[in-house]
Amino acid sequence: MNTYFWNTPETLRALLCELVSWESRTLTKGENDFAYKLRDKLQTLSYFQQQPQYIELHDAGLGRHAVTALYKHPEATKTVVLISHFDTVHTEEYGELESLAFHPEELTTKLMEPKYFKDLPESAQIDLQSGKYLFGRGTMDMKMGLALHMQLIEKASLEKWPINLLLTAVPDEEVNSAGMRAAVVELVRLREEHHLTYTLFLNSEPSFSQAPADIKEYVYSGTIGKIMPAALFYGKETHVGEPLKGMTATFIASYMTQQMEWNPVFRETDLGESTPLPVSLQLKDLKMEYSTQTPYRAAALYNVFLMKRTATEVMDIFEQVAVEAMAACNEHYQQICVREQVKGVGTVKVIRYEALLEHAIAKLGAEEVALIKQQVIDNGKLDDREKSIRIVDQLMIRCQELAPATVLLYAPPYYPAINASGHPVVQQAITLMQDMAKTFHNEVEQIHYFNGICDLSYVNYSDGESGWIAFEKNTPVWGETYSIPFDAMTALQGPVLNVGPFGKDPHQKTERLHVDSAFTEMPVMLEALIKSL
Repeated sequence: MNTYFWNTPETLRALLCELVSWESRTLTKGENDFAYKLRDKLQTLSYFQQQPQYIELHDAGLGRHAVTALYKHPEATKTVVLISHFDTVHTEEYGELESLAFHPEELTTKLMEPKYFKDLPESAQIDLQSGKYLFGRGTMDMKMGLALHMQLIEKASLEKWPINLLLTAVPDEEVNSAGMRAAVVELVRLREEHHLTYTLFLNSEPSFSQAPADIKEYVYSGTIGKIMPAALFYGKETHVGEPLKGMTATFIASYMTQQMEWNPVFRETDLGESTPLPVSLQLKDLKMEYSTQTPYRAAALYNVFLMKRTATEVMDIFEQVAVEAMAACNEHYQQICVREQVKGVGTVKVIRYEALLEHAIAKLGAEEVALIKQQVIDNGKLDDREKSIRIVDQLMIRCQELAPATVLLYAPPYYPAINASGHPVVQQAITLMQDMAKTFHNEVEQIHYFNGICDLSYVNYSDGESGWIAFEKNTPVWGETYSIPFDAMTALQGPVLNVGPFGKDPHQKTERLHVDSAFTEMPVMLEALIKSL
């Protein structure tokens, strides 16, 4: 007799709450421990007790691991890869309720108390009173997706579905996707080792609203891309008492940032959908302390979303915007010099990081440049973005003959855009999901690009002519603390789809999951989807 652990709404809800209780905030010990707990949980299934070698842990750096669990039917080659992430963002915003952030049942009950209820937004109050939502960090984003995949693996193994399922749960999606970048290499290996044919890459990120008051549910046939062009602005230092003897980096940066913010030249439109406009993610000078020396080094990070463009194409556009911005900067600066009857410190140039690196190697030697880079990389207090900026900064300090200058670079992470809307498997799957939703008196709409950024970016990759080369050449930490397995990604060709439960307010203290969608509707819909393949 088959014994099911997670086959009812009640047991599935209990599984979710257990997964959420294994707090796994990104870059914490909880994230490191989660993979082992998940492995142990999967090993309670009779299939994996008999086939323990089909569960594997894969190193993702910093003590983290991705987990794969393969249900393999003896006569099947078709395989659905079930993708999820188990890390969550942090929880400071919960305030005095932070200790309950990972205990959904207790938190949801506690929020009903007048003291906490009155502080909730009206929409959250209405949802809480309805009894249809479960609150807590990770309930929506995205441990429910993992719970659903675990349920699918259990049912498939007990009922011997004639298809293979490869559960792939990864850490670090919320920061750098180190987990998925490590997993794609293993997915290529597992495909060859077990003679699998990847029929579908299925993610179950939650259904995200498209507007603040949006309550529609969606399935996604692709995911939006994200890339982070960055700039280091290097002027000329001076004492504030002699301002005309220098040029502040903030003066230079102001022109670039005005040109970058909301610039429609970066907007892409495809299949009736458009990317959000670019904005700054960080803008700061690099002085470590206050003094009356002017700030002559500054840096900025800019967020650019993608649909069709490659890293090379974005860098070309970024460079053109920088050239135009510095032309305006130089024109204004020259007017000031004429007005004040001074010679000035020079014209601001635009340089790509790859050109700066080449200049530095020619001047200092490859060994000295490697040492400069290594000293920055070895600083464990800096993340990949700060390391990227500091490498450029240290090289410019030694190459001041290039100043004043704006140096263009890329900072991690990079998420390529992926879309499979035209694939017949995806079209049939979406029609099936829409028909199934109607049986629950619900409607589901198709979105061509998931707007939340997800790990599907690292499969089914293709840019035709090595469009990632500009990213490799202009990312200072490339090959050191950050890399992307483009070749393995290209090898993982297959349709992608995101079908997940409905929820609201990811990354907020009111994060919540719709219980009917999660525990009643989605299990039936996902099972129908898998069986249709």
